[in-house]
Amino acid sequence: MSRRTSHAYRPLSLKRRAWLTLGAVVLGGGGVVTYAVASPSGDSGAAGRAKRPVKVYDLALKGTTGGKRELPRTDTEQFSLVGVSWTGAVKRLDGTAQVRTRGLESDAWSAWRDLEVDIDPPEDPEAGMRGASEPLWVGPSDGVQVQVVHEDGTTGSLPKGLEVNLVDPGVVTDAETKATEPAAFVAEENSPAATSTDSATPTDSTTPTDGTTAPPTDLPTTTSPAPTNTTATPTASASASPSISPSPSATGPSAPPSTVPEPPITSRADWGADESLSPDPSEYNADVKAVFVHHTTGSNDYSCAESASVVRGIYAYHVKTNGWNDIGYNFLVDKCGTIFEGRKGGVDLPVLGAHTYGFNRESTGIAVLGEYTSTAASDAALASVARVAAWKLGQYGADPAGTVQLTAGATQKNYAGTSFTAGSKYTFQRISGHRDGYNTECPGGSLYAQLPTIRTWASGPVQGLKVTSVAGTAVSGSTYYTKGAITARWTATTPASLISRYELLVDGKTVATTSGTATSAATTLALGSHTIAVRAVHQSGRTTTTAALNVVAETTAPTFTTTPKLTLRTGTVNTTAVPVTLGWKATDNTALSSVKLLAPTTATFGPATTSSSRTATSGTATTWSMRADDYAGNYRTASASYTPVILQETSATKSGSWTTRSSSSYLGGKSYSSGSKGAGLTWTFTGRSAAWVVSRATTSGQAYVYVDGVKVSTVDLKSSTTLYRQAIWTKTWSSSAKHTVKIVVVGTSGRPTITTDGLVYIK
Repeated sequence: MSRRTSHAYRPLSLKRRAWLTLGAVVLGGGGVVTYAVASPSGDSGAAGRAKRPVKVYDLALKGTTGGKRELPRTDTEQFSLVGVSWTGAVKRLDGTAQVRTRGLESDAWSAWRDLEVDIDPPEDPEAGMRGASEPLWVGPSDGVQVQVVHEDGTTGSLPKGLEVNLVDPGVVTDAETKATEPAAFVAEENSPAATSTDSATPTDSTTPTDGTTAPPTDLPTTTSPAPTNTTATPTASASASPSISPSPSATGPSAPPSTVPEPPITSRADWGADESLSPDPSEYNADVKAVFVHHTTGSNDYSCAESASVVRGIYAYHVKTNGWNDIGYNFLVDKCGTIFEGRKGGVDLPVLGAHTYGFNRESTGIAVLGEYTSTAASDAALASVARVAAWKLGQYGADPAGTVQLTAGATQKNYAGTSFTAGSKYTFQRISGHRDGYNTECPGGSLYAQLPTIRTWASGPVQGLKVTSVAGTAVSGSTYYTKGAITARWTATTPASLISRYELLVDGKTVATTSGTATSAATTLALGSHTIAVRAVHQSGRTTTTAALNVVAETTAPTFTTTPKLTLRTGTVNTTAVPVTLGWKATDNTALSSVKLLAPTTATFGPATTSSSRTATSGTATTWSMRADDYAGNYRTASASYTPVILQETSATKSGSWTTRSSSSYLGGKSYSSGSKGAGLTWTFTGRSAAWVVSRATTSGQAYVYVDGVKVSTVDLKSSTTLYRQAIWTKTWSSSAKHTVKIVVVGTSGRPTITTDGLVYIK
C-alpha cells in the first residue's frame, strides 16, 4: 500500500477520445469513461498474439444513502487492475472500499477484497488530481462489483465523484505476444475535431474543464459501436532507453558514479511505458539521502512474466486515475527480483518521486510488487531492493546501514505515532519503510521486518560465509590432509548478486579469485603445513574471511611394519572355515587413515586396529592382501599367502590304546578316543601355527600337550554341552619350521576319556 505524493504531480492535458475499432464498452451502474493508452508498437507479436494498448475504464458508483455507494455485479471488458477514486485530491475517504472481480478464465467471482484508501495526500495538489485508493492487481477479469461504506457504517458523507477505475495493461511488449486475442479499444487524439468514428463515442460522459471526470447520471445504451474500416495508429513511444540520463544542464543534475555496480534494470521502453502519457519534464532532487521501501498491495499470485503488465497497469492508474504526471515510484521490483525503472528522468539521477509524503525531496522510492502484510518477500526481491538501494546511496557516499537526518516537508505523524513538523530535521535509517515517514502499514509488517536484512545485504560485508568442504582432502581432528590438489567449497547467506568476488587464501595470500556467483575454487598446495581460508568481497568493498583451516600436503605412503600374518585361533573347525586371526601393523609419517582388507574378502579397519578374526579354507593356498591409507590419499599394499592344513588322527604316531569313532560330526567322519592313562598321539609338520581339534562333552577328560618334546599345557576337554570339531589349543611361532605336537591322556578320575579330531597347522 504505497502512497505517492510529490511536488512533481501534474494533471494531464485533456484530449479528445474517439472509437477506433469495434468492441463493447464497460456497462454497469453509472456513467462510463473509457480511454486507451497507445502501445509502443502496433505490430502483431511474433507468436501471433496481437498487441493492444493499455485501457482504463471509469465507472461511476451510485447510492441512495449518504454513507454508501456501490456498483452491482457488472460485466466489463477485460481488465487486471482495479481501484476506487473520487473528486478532490486531498479529500479523505473515511470508510472502506471493497471490490469483487470475476476471473476471465475461471468465470468465478472472488471474495470481497479491501482496497487501501488511507493514502498519502498530495504535497502540492493541482487541478485535475483525484483522491484514489491503492490500485489492486487482480489478474485478467471481466466483471466487477464495488461497495464503498462510510466509517463504522454511519450515514456520514462520502467524497463526491466516486467511481471504480479498471485498467487493462494490454499486450505491449514482444515477450507478451503469445496468443491471439482480439480487443476493442479507444485511442486518444490531439485533434480538436471529431472524425467520422465519433458517432461511436459514448455520449453519457462529460469532460469538465478542470481536468476531472464527472460521472454521468444515466447508463449508456447497450448498443455496440458500428464497425468501421478505421485502423488504429497508436502514438509512437519514446525509442531511446529511459535509463540514459539527460545531459546535465543549468537546472538538471549530473549522475555521480556509485561506489557499487549498477544492477540490471528493465527500462521503461522494455516494460512498455507509453511516454506520451507523461510529457512533462522530470524534476530532480539535489541528491539521494535515503531510500523508502514500499509494497504495491494486491495479489502475490502474479507470474513474473506478468510483472511488466503490473507495472504498466500501475503507471496508467497513477496517470489516468490519480491525474499524476508519471508513475509515483522511482523503481519497482517483482518477486523474481526483476528491477523496473519507475519514474522517468534517468535511473542514475536523483529523480523526484511521489512515494512518501513529506520526504520525497531527499529520497528515492522502491516498491515491491505484491502484498507483504503477513507474507514475507522473496530473497530475490530483497536482494534486488538491496542492490538498487546500495547503488543509489553509493552515488552520494552513503552507507546503506547508517542513519541520516531528513527535513520534513509536511507536518504529520508516522505509523508509529512519531510527530513531524515541516522544516524540522528527523533521524531515519538510510533504508526505511514507507511507514517510517507516513501513517501507513506499508510496506507491510512482514516486509518491514525484513528491512534489517536488506540493510545488511546492501551495506556488507558478506554474511554467513563458511567453508563447507575441502575436496581432495580428508580431515582428522582439526587438520586436513592432501596430496596437493584441493578444491575449497563455501556458502554465504548474502545473495551472490551483491558479492563482488571470492578469494582463496593460502597462508594469508590470495592464490585464486572467483566471481561472486562462484561456490568453489581450486589450487595445488606445496608439500608441508598450510592454512587456507576464503575471503568474500562485498560489492561495497567490505570483506569477510572464514576461520583458517590447517592443511597438510604430503605424498609419503604408509608402511607395513608387520606384513599380513595368519595364525590359528580357537573355535569350530570346518574344511571350508578354519578359524584364523589376521594380524598386521601399519604406520604413516603424518596420519594413518585406515587399513583395508582387499582379498580374499573385503573389510575396512581403523588406523589403530592390528588384528581381525577371520576364517580360511583348508587345503587351499590363499593370498591375503591389505592396503594402508593415510588421510592425504597416499597408500601402500602388502600381501602374503597361507594354506591351512588339517592332519587327521590317522597321520599321527600312536602310543597306548585308541578307539576309532565314526560320525558325520567329526572331521573326515572319524575320530580317535582313549581313556587310557598315558596313551599318546604325535603329529609332525612344518608350519608357523598349530591348533589341536577335539570333541567336548560333560564326561570329557584332560590331556597334556607337548611341543617339540616339552610339556607346554594341560588341556581340559570338559564342556557343559557337546561340541564337535573344536580348536581348543593353539600355538604360533615367529616363522615357519618343523615341529612336533604330542597329546597324552591324563586319565582324569571319573572322566578319563578324550576324543581327538586331528591337528590343523598353517604353512
